[in-house]
Amino acid sequence: MDNKKVKGYAYGVIASVSYGLNPLFALPLYASGIRVDSVLFYRYVFALLFLAVMMKMSGQSFALKRNEILPVAVMGLLFSFSSLFLFQSFNYMDAGISSTILFMYPVLVAVIMAVFFKERLSVVKIASIATAFVGISMLYKGEGGATLSMTGVCLVLMSSLTYALYIVGVNRSSLKNLPTAKLTFYALLFGIIIFLMPRISRWFFRTYEDAVMQFIFVLAMVFLGGGLMELVGMEGILGAFLAGLVLNRFVPHVSPLMNRLEFVGNALFIPYFLIGVGMIIDVRCLFTEGEALKVAVVMTVVATFSKWLAAWITQKIYGMKKVEGSLIFGLSNAQAAATLAAVLIGHGIIMENGERLLNDDVLNGTVVMILFTCIISSVVTERAARKMVTQENLMEGSEGKEQERILIPVANPETIEGLVGMALMMRHPKQKESLVALSVINDNNTSETKELIGKRNLERTAMIAAAADASVKTVLRYDLNIAQGIIHTQKEYAVTDIVIGLHRKTNLMDSFFGTMTENLLKGTNRQIMIAKLLMPVNTLRRIVVAVPDKAEYEKGFLKWMTQLCRMGKQLGCRVHFFATEDTLKHLRALTEKQEANTFTEFSLLEEWDDLLLLTGQVNYDHLFVVVSSRKGSISYQTSFERLPSQISKYFANNSLLIVYPDQLGDDPQEIVSFSDPRGQSETRVYDNVGKWFYKWFKKGDERN
Repeated sequence: MDNKKVKGYAYGVIASVSYGLNPLFALPLYASGIRVDSVLFYRYVFALLFLAVMMKMSGQSFALKRNEILPVAVMGLLFSFSSLFLFQSFNYMDAGISSTILFMYPVLVAVIMAVFFKERLSVVKIASIATAFVGISMLYKGEGGATLSMTGVCLVLMSSLTYALYIVGVNRSSLKNLPTAKLTFYALLFGIIIFLMPRISRWFFRTYEDAVMQFIFVLAMVFLGGGLMELVGMEGILGAFLAGLVLNRFVPHVSPLMNRLEFVGNALFIPYFLIGVGMIIDVRCLFTEGEALKVAVVMTVVATFSKWLAAWITQKIYGMKKVEGSLIFGLSNAQAAATLAAVLIGHGIIMENGERLLNDDVLNGTVVMILFTCIISSVVTERAARKMVTQENLMEGSEGKEQERILIPVANPETIEGLVGMALMMRHPKQKESLVALSVINDNNTSETKELIGKRNLERTAMIAAAADASVKTVLRYDLNIAQGIIHTQKEYAVTDIVIGLHRKTNLMDSFFGTMTENLLKGTNRQIMIAKLLMPVNTLRRIVVAVPDKAEYEKGFLKWMTQLCRMGKQLGCRVHFFATEDTLKHLRALTEKQEANTFTEFSLLEEWDDLLLLTGQVNYDHLFVVVSSRKGSISYQTSFERLPSQISKYFANNSLLIVYPDQLGDDPQEIVSFSDPRGQSETRVYDNVGKWFYKWFKKGDERN
């Protein structure tokens, strides 16, 4: 073996070991609240600086030839996608298993070279490939025998495939002659664009909250991505797809912006795309020539059978019901936009011999395949969905679940959008009429003016909800005070949750929560959420939850945990729970059972008395959630009395959400009455008891 090969093997071993150490540094960064795109952005920045210094010290030129720019840009994108898929997979499965599966890329390189470049495979290579596939197929279970996440496995396989394409592309292009440091430098330089776009998007959505500006920004990013891809010689649709991946994090599915984008896409872009496709298809070929029909039959049979087989294997591996397997097959069988886009790209590529990569027969056959697969998919999905809905209704009926309804008092116009957005993310997705907006007016001389302001606030609330394709019940009522109006509305409309904004202190004597909130907490046992949002909800990067001891014994434990997980799922961010050991066990069990698709993390919090311990865990772009409780509840602690001062001292510059869960027992007495408009507070009860003892002792002294 010559010296060159020895160096090659040595470099390969060092590269494999180094690449395998990625999780060792990435996972602690995830735990500290840093997202995947940020980790990779700084990783690429430091690597670029290191390579630039190394090239400068060795005297290498930074110049690129014109014919090298396009291949380097493509390789940079492939390299970045490989990193993105791999680091994202760490959120879904064990890093060790993920890194092991990643090393399938040598096998994929060998397969690609054999299929597309006619490289001869020896017996040893074939045996090695077969052994690798068998070994990796045995990794279908993770720690504790748990089945691996299908999402995580797909992400790792995509990472392995893109890295294999990167290696093949480098060795089969003019880049083969480029110095390694120079090639890596420019690959990272072009690839960092993928991680730079999320940072720009996050800054824009935090700076500009206007709906029109955000919509224009999204369209601009889509067109910019398509234009850049066209500039480097690739299809513009890939750039639009890339922009969608970047912006997906900042456009929640239930947001008004998503509804506007879907409307414009369904009403304008998709019909335009389909019209363009229809104009280039020759329908006569299906009847005059048999090749197109043959291609259509083969493609339809192969596509349908392969999707059925994949759904069946998934059903067996994960122990699903037959109806669930049928639903997977129905939803995945339809071939439409992605298939048509891929075929169009292949149809537009002209090879060296002047022929198209995919001829007219394939294009026409694809249209027929799309027609039949969509019909099959619709029929199978409808039947499976009916069966699942029937089963779910029976289960829900037996469990006796109550209708979820969230009440949003709207008094401050500045907080309406944030409160409505939070409620939309927390509500049950299957319960459409789950929002109630309330404006309470005191009956006094200025009631007409307040009524006008209240109506405007309700109209704005309805517009925000309608933009997200959600309905809201608006209520305008007169009452003695706001707390009384909220309690009456809660009872009349069977409200299960109340979302209000945090009170703003007007003077030094004013309390942290305000009189209204304090009276509201005494007047209802229903869940109350007090929010203070310093930035748009869709730009939050993590939800940090402080949970008190014995919170699992409260009636509303499951409800607030589920709602926070829903919110984290919509935002695509991690929900980090801090609690005692016993409470963490219940949180882990419930999230694994009901919210497995949510990114969750659990840490021990032994000292609840001082929230200073959590200041290092809560950044400016995090939502800090404090789960509290009312006096007399199981989880109540004396330290809750210091909660307002601690929050004001340590978390004044953070977005906050304070949760008072549902409690057992009947609702307390009305806090307001005509004889006592300020309400019957706990301190007044103590005063009455003290006066009674005073009178009793006084009578005793008089007798003596």
